[in-house]
Amino acid sequence: MNKAFYLIVFLFVFPGYTSGEQKSIVLKKCIDCHAVQADANHQQSCLSCHKGNDQAADKKSAHQGYIPFPAHPEHLARACGDCHAETVNRIVGTVHFTLNNSTNMFRKAFGAENTLTSFRQTPKKSDPETVLDLADDLLRRRCFRCHLYSSGDNYPAVTHGTGCAACHMSFTDGKLASHSWQKPGDEQCLSCHYGNYVGFDYYGRFEHDFNVEYRTPFTTKEKHFRPYGVEYHQLQPDIHQSRGMLCIDCHSGRELMDPAGEKPSCKKCHQLEELQRSLPAQVAEQQGIFVLHGRNGKDHAMPVMRHPAHKELKGKINCQVCHAQWTFNDIGKHFLRSDTDDFNMWANLSVQGDFAVETIIDNNNDFDQTELPPEMTDTLTGQTETGLWYKGFTMRRWEIPLLGRDAQGNITTMRPLLDFHLSWIDEEENVRFDSVPSQAPDKGLRSYTPHTTGPAGFFYRERIEQFLATERAAQTSTGKPEKNRPTD
Repeated sequence: MNKAFYLIVFLFVFPGYTSGEQKSIVLKKCIDCHAVQADANHQQSCLSCHKGNDQAADKKSAHQGYIPFPAHPEHLARACGDCHAETVNRIVGTVHFTLNNSTNMFRKAFGAENTLTSFRQTPKKSDPETVLDLADDLLRRRCFRCHLYSSGDNYPAVTHGTGCAACHMSFTDGKLASHSWQKPGDEQCLSCHYGNYVGFDYYGRFEHDFNVEYRTPFTTKEKHFRPYGVEYHQLQPDIHQSRGMLCIDCHSGRELMDPAGEKPSCKKCHQLEELQRSLPAQVAEQQGIFVLHGRNGKDHAMPVMRHPAHKELKGKINCQVCHAQWTFNDIGKHFLRSDTDDFNMWANLSVQGDFAVETIIDNNNDFDQTELPPEMTDTLTGQTETGLWYKGFTMRRWEIPLLGRDAQGNITTMRPLLDFHLSWIDEEENVRFDSVPSQAPDKGLRSYTPHTTGPAGFFYRERIEQFLATERAAQTSTGKPEKNRPTD
């Protein structure tokens, strides 16, 4: 081989090498390997968010200090704080980050006396001694999937980013669809607010029962596409959704990204006195008509309350008592932790809205597959622990809303949110806890706002009068008022 050949080979391997004063290799930038297009507000170096080293000559060196998920809560201050310090400092105290309201409400229903400031403080005990220990295990291994430290479950429509990316980046079939940061769309909201919880009802969706015989389309062998884990009935959506309004048209960034953010209310948009006193953001008055400028560019005329009933019942009855078209009434929520390898009885109940549970049941009922142990991952540590958490219901129904009274004595809509029962069978098939109910008052009923708004219809008065009659009868029989006693 002559010197010319070796020179050609050298220049092919190191195309940036030149003789003379410049004797360096032309380095590849991040986007030479990672073909992404950032949005207009993030046209800066990839290192601004992801860190790493763009002066390295090899992949290993280039990725030293690299942050793959800079929007994750653990990296927010370092990766995003330089540009968004004020927002980062505020958002870490919001309920979307801490889940403290729902976590403490559930734990206190099982006897907790202390109040946690974040769901991440939920105690860990693999071998529960009390029902509260068991409740904490349920939270850590089955319930804590929709939070900003997690990318969600493995179903197509519920996988999302972490931290800020959970709301501001788009995912399709579990994969990042775009590197462009955007205003949250409803698909981002529904990636956590699915199943029989607020959000799903806004679209008129009610989750099917789990048993294969109660789900449609009825199939025997072929798997059905289930983007949210369980098929759903399509009921009447909320009138705001039917008119094209997004979740963020009512739930503003101020509410969601600031612990002191004020929640929306119906009267702020539909009560004339409130509108005249202070127009909400995005609302304008045009020739006596109030118009909401939607986040998606659509304008929506806002009807003002004019019916005499609004003045008659003002301040006594919450709006959804008359205007909710239907509500979730999942009565009797049962959770069983089973450490045994008995999977046959669950063959028709593998679809549970939990990918890990479904995978193990289906795999272990297929005799051609190697059996998997009954284990689930602790979502806070990432470690697997013995035991599968199965879920079932006494009854699943969509109904006219239950009514009760809130802390201020107003008639309001209710739902059985805390009627939980917990059980545990250990590896030796010993029943350690047998359907222990929560100690929540009023059979677990809590005030709740169905996102199923529609016209009040002809029978709104009958709904109220039936509640009042039931309430009077209860007072007569007990000799004292029962402020939260529900009725349908």
